[in-house]
Amino acid sequence: MASVQITQSNYAQYFGEGVEGITLLDFWAEWCGPCKRFGPIFEKTSEKYDDVVFGKINTEEEQGLAMQFGITSIPTLVAFRDGVLVFQQPGAIDGASLERLIEQIKELDMDEVRKKIEEQSA
Repeated sequence: MASVQITQSNYAQYFGEGVEGITLLDFWAEWCGPCKRFGPIFEKTSEKYDDVVFGKINTEEEQGLAMQFGITSIPTLVAFRDGVLVFQQPGAIDGASLERLIEQIKELDMDEVRKKIEEQSA
């Protein structure tokens, strides 16, 4: 699956409450050198995982989404599983690290993750 452009108007269908599966978001900008290096890695990895949504958010065009996620450095990679934010980290990573991250997200016990979130917010 190739990546999709995420915008303020379509983001709700890709991540957040009620969305099943894994969604990876790449926050980037055209002028960002590390973003240009990470972009092809993100795209190539997207072709290996038909069961994962790979979304790209241009921080220049979607400043509201960037602010919503508190993006202060790009590229930033954000991951959701079953509507729950499970990972957020600035900086580019290599393809092998991205694939390991996806596999780790797939292995998460989401009942346990939700329980920990509930405990932290109590």
